[in-house]
Amino acid sequence: MEENKSSVIKSAMSYGLLLGIFWLFKYVFFILGYTISSNYLLFYQALAPVTLILAYIFTRRYRMDIGGRIQFFHAWQFGILLYTFAGIILSLEQFIFYRFLAPSDFIANSLQATLEMLEGTNLSPKMAETITRMEVPTPISMAIMGILNNTFYGIIFSIPVAALLCRNNATGQIDENNHLENE
Repeated sequence: MEENKSSVIKSAMSYGLLLGIFWLFKYVFFILGYTISSNYLLFYQALAPVTLILAYIFTRRYRMDIGGRIQFFHAWQFGILLYTFAGIILSLEQFIFYRFLAPSDFIANSLQATLEMLEGTNLSPKMAETITRMEVPTPISMAIMGILNNTFYGIIFSIPVAALLCRNNATGQIDENNHLENE
């Protein structure tokens, strides 16, 4: 099957917008977690797994959009782009949060809390010193790191999604009609 790169990007942008809107909604619980800590539980444990389900659904829908057949690396590429475009949408909300809503020392305090937590895990003195000398990230750098983190998550979490969509065919392709006939 010939891969149409503009189709991959266009579809990843469309589905990434939908995933990004979900992440915007989800991130509100992260923001509210500073005043009501039970929102952290909802953010991390209830809504985070929904991202994996949505990524699977969007990748499966994309497979149907291109004719019902997809190769593993094609599905993986779509998943990475999906997470990247959703991360770009989310970065706008992250920037607004870190720049205008969070206290001015929020990032520095979070970095210090992380250092204190790491010191309890037998962190080497050299590593602790390196962390304490780090510059405090700016809101824009936090937003950019968010995009990069989400792209990295896309690289990792798109592997099982792509594998699930290609699991029953030795060539790495699956056709929904053939899948049903082979069962």
